[in-house]
Amino acid sequence: MSSSTVRARRALALGPGLAALGAILALVAFASITLGSRDIGLSDVLRALFGLDGDGSIEHTVTVDMRVPRTLLGIGVGAGLGVAGAVLQGVTRNPLADTGIMGVNSGAAAFVVLAITVLGVRGVGVYIWFAFAGAILATLLVYAIASLGREGATPVKLALAGAAVTAGMGSLTTGIVMTNVDALNELRFWQVGSLAGRYAPILSGVAPFLIVGLVASLACGRALNGLALGEDTARGLGQRVGLTRAAAFAIVAVLAGAATAACGPIVFVGLIVPHLARFICGPDYRWILPYSMLLSPIVLLLADIVGRVVARPGELQVGVVLGVLGAPVFIGIVRYGRLSEA
Repeated sequence: MSSSTVRARRALALGPGLAALGAILALVAFASITLGSRDIGLSDVLRALFGLDGDGSIEHTVTVDMRVPRTLLGIGVGAGLGVAGAVLQGVTRNPLADTGIMGVNSGAAAFVVLAITVLGVRGVGVYIWFAFAGAILATLLVYAIASLGREGATPVKLALAGAAVTAGMGSLTTGIVMTNVDALNELRFWQVGSLAGRYAPILSGVAPFLIVGLVASLACGRALNGLALGEDTARGLGQRVGLTRAAAFAIVAVLAGAATAACGPIVFVGLIVPHLARFICGPDYRWILPYSMLLSPIVLLLADIVGRVVARPGELQVGVVLGVLGAPVFIGIVRYGRLSEA
């Protein structure tokens, strides 16, 4: 059987799965707009969505101005984190790689604290850009450190550099917030990881970065497949390993930086979802990436809905819910499913 025939049959098998995930994501997104800590009837939600209730009503404000941007941001951030985790696991060949390990979260947090203490910045809408810059610079710093030496940025050196940068940035952040109450209060609100209070301006600010990063990531599937075979094999196939790693890290920096800046460090999505995608579609990154792109926002929005429903009239932040629910899922993957090779 020819390779083209195998690819065609695989596409016929996995293509409908993507369509099904797209339909599930649409249903979950509608549930995210409909359900929340405030009870709003389905008819009122539909009237608000179609502009039939007047702009001044509470139902319209909650539905259109709060829940819709929150849901759209959840879709974008979830897709960004899931794809960033899949790319990181592929480029480092480390099934435990995620944005937290590679310094993204700690870099964003350090720059938020510096913006608060040095420049007096207040509010998510302002320091989102400092968080974005910190996340990108931390990621680039990890890659630059790992690239030192004759062998370049090997998977082991990338993991060690990520751990070193994470520890350094974390120490800087801790040292500042221990002596500055304002920085501690602001950082505590951002660092929990939340979709709450993130409205249209933040969505419009990070959307271009997320879109560009997601589109670019889909072009990396073949290159990540080559890296999965080993560096020597990839070079033998004509692949420029160094350029591939640099491009992959740039994509991770943009996706994870934008997502972390907008919503704070959200755990487990970038770590677990690529394993779920790999379990469904196998080791081919040309399928892992789009599956992760759809699975991640489904997981993130479901966790956000749970947080809004179980603690009425208040709510649990999505970072807390994912931490509680994600840990046993990850343990189950390790215990029963065995971590799949990146």
